[in-house]
Amino acid sequence: MNLDLEEIRTAAEQAVRELLEAARLTAGSILVAGCSSSEIIGERIGTASSADAAKAVLDGIYPVLRERGVFLAAQCCEHLNRALIVEEELALRERLDLVNVIPQPKAGGSFAAAAWAAFDAPAAVEAIRADAGMDIGSTLIGMHLKPVAVPVRTSVSRIGRASLVLARTRPKYIGGARAHYDEKRT
Repeated sequence: MNLDLEEIRTAAEQAVRELLEAARLTAGSILVAGCSSSEIIGERIGTASSADAAKAVLDGIYPVLRERGVFLAAQCCEHLNRALIVEEELALRERLDLVNVIPQPKAGGSFAAAAWAAFDAPAAVEAIRADAGMDIGSTLIGMHLKPVAVPVRTSVSRIGRASLVLARTRPKYIGGARAHYDEKRT
């Protein structure tokens, strides 16, 4: 595949902007992103890591999240048990369990490695409960979302050749037929 890094960056930026609006994320919220750079360039997940494609995605989403005060949790690949790279500030705030690893393109994934390099004070954590998520290339981020995930459809359905699945979360409905719900949280 002829890699158009600007196209990848632009698609990632557009997708995250639309997701932020749909999910109504505010400062302090957490967005988990899993990204197969192999899938972006048209290869099978885990087989052809591309640091350039991963950086293009990060360059598209990270500045948007930072300007909104939303934390990024970059999911590592299965070789690191899908650990996450976060800012140390978030790990401390959420009292997350730290793990000792520095992701590499072939051990953790190019996206997680790019996040490690870009973050002010990166930390690796075992798990998180995010408010929204981006799954680029079937990386299976669901384990890191809050319990009630809702699919989000945007104008962007692919980044490069990778499928894109977006989700937001909402609080659980409780109380049954007589209950009333806060429409701002649905």
